Amino acid sequence: MLFGYRQQLFAEAARTSVSAACRTFGVHRSTYYAWKRQVDRHGLEMLRPRERRRPQMPNALPKMIEERIVSFSIAHPGLGPRRVASELAREKWGAIVVSPN
Repeated sequence: MLFGYRQQLFAEAARTSVSAACRTFGVHRSTYYAWKRQVDRHGLEMLRPRERRRPQMPNALPKMIEERIVSFSIAHPGLGPRRVASELAREKWGAIVVSPN
């Protein structure tokens, strides 16, 4: 859908002028020229939207530890984050050291 829209923009720019095509499609001229440089260099396939990787958060806990924290919190609904962290740090609960935040 987006690919076709961008192709129509380039077809309209070839038929009329770049300014008129950009005005019609609501695209800034600098964006058009940036796309044009890529199309000239790599072909029309550059107009296709690229899939992005999911970001990898460096501070993320492993999924298993996250699930254990959630299940402990559900089992003990009256405890706050500090108490949950301190209880999980005990040997009885697996000595999981996590921040109360």
